[in-house]
Amino acid sequence: MARKPTLDFLKTEAASGLALALAAFAALVVANSPWSGDYFAWLKSSQSLQIGPIRLEETISDWIKEGLMAVFFLVVGLEIKYEIVRGELSDPKKLATPVLAALGGMAGPAVVYLLLTGWIGAPHRGWPIPLATDIAFALAVFGVVGRGLPSSLRVFLLTLAIVDDLGAIALIGLLFSQGVTWTPLLWALGALVLGGLVARRVRVPAPFWVLGFALVWHLTVLSGLSTSLTAVAFALIVPIEPRAEGGRSPLKAAMHDLHPWNAFMILPLFAFAKAGVSFAGLSLDQVFTPLVIAVALGLFVGKPMGVFGLAWLASALKIGERPTGAGWLQLYGVALLCGVGFTMSLFIGVLAFPGAVDSPEQIEVKLGVIGGSVLSALAAALVLGLAGRRRA
Repeated sequence: MARKPTLDFLKTEAASGLALALAAFAALVVANSPWSGDYFAWLKSSQSLQIGPIRLEETISDWIKEGLMAVFFLVVGLEIKYEIVRGELSDPKKLATPVLAALGGMAGPAVVYLLLTGWIGAPHRGWPIPLATDIAFALAVFGVVGRGLPSSLRVFLLTLAIVDDLGAIALIGLLFSQGVTWTPLLWALGALVLGGLVARRVRVPAPFWVLGFALVWHLTVLSGLSTSLTAVAFALIVPIEPRAEGGRSPLKAAMHDLHPWNAFMILPLFAFAKAGVSFAGLSLDQVFTPLVIAVALGLFVGKPMGVFGLAWLASALKIGERPTGAGWLQLYGVALLCGVGFTMSLFIGVLAFPGAVDSPEQIEVKLGVIGGSVLSALAAALVLGLAGRRRA
């Protein structure tokens, strides 16, 4: 029996959690070592890319954020398309609860953060930071503590995280793509439409998909729009039907080929670039600034409150139901796990507070994201471990 792409995705993302954790830990070590200056200087250094008449120059940090992370969002887009057409999202009954839970998981942190802006003076523009769930870290924790729990909880978590990512991508496009230059953006949209029409009628070889993605990416950079949005849009034109009878579709082939790169190079490199926080001269006043507290509590309190609250409401109103074989305690453990917002939260933090990687705002964002994610992971591990023992 052929393996399902979703199961391969789960396995790959869960395994990459360790790589992410090691990369984040390495960043913290280097940022607080004698090589700290070299680390931050490397992130700020400029690198140019010349291909014929095309020349782009960005810092290492921006190449990772806008370049490599575009591939991450491409894979997220491929997974979203697969789930909508063939997977969990294709069944409205299975779709309702995780979709509503994902919406609650975006509203809850925003409410908590915005309440704290009035109470303790956290900067308003940081409210989108705690909205996102990190798929890789969440599944890695679930893989460790979720033995004996229903497999439906994994699918619920993945479906919720995909919808969550889609919401985060939409927010990135709406909030952090100011100053758009419309001419290259219209060319990019035209290339997407033309590519979609051609792909429906002609078998497009893999190298042309790579060139097409590079073209759309370049036009997006010139337009000033976040590359995450057009990366997902590009994924939607990749055919899901096999090229030949018995063969793999371009979508499945791309998912299979890109997942290892995403899991073991792109995401760990992003974590290494963004998780480095220097504790030199760090005081308790900096650790407990309004921004740190608002981000951390948004993840640790707001995220599970929104996820669990909307999942319960969907069940109470009979418009959704719990994952098969799962109890409310187990579902609450998964809701806590959604507060692990490492990769996407750091990414949004960079967009919300642009500037040097060692600027005060960036340090506070990192402290809040790391603190909230660690608290969420520990609480989820405790609850899911208890739920597993009770089930046994």
